[in-house]
Amino acid sequence: MTTISLIEMAVEFEENHKSFKTRNEKILAVRKAKEIVLSINEIYKKNKDQNLMNIMKRITIIKKKLELRLKGRPNY
Repeated sequence: MTTISLIEMAVEFEENHKSFKTRNEKILAVRKAKEIVLSINEIYKKNKDQNLMNIMKRITIIKKKLELRLKGRPNY
């Protein structure tokens, strides 16, 4: 994949992250987010572009929110 297509996938994922309603859609979204972050990370290692790091951070935040929603909040 090229850098441009990865960035487009990441932006599309960011824009549509609220559309995942069912549990299955959320699980698939977490997997896709992980795939996007790992792919961008491979490119980031080579050229150290700060914009790529910012995209990875934003996608990771969305991924963590989805994971938290899937796990549920602990009851104390």
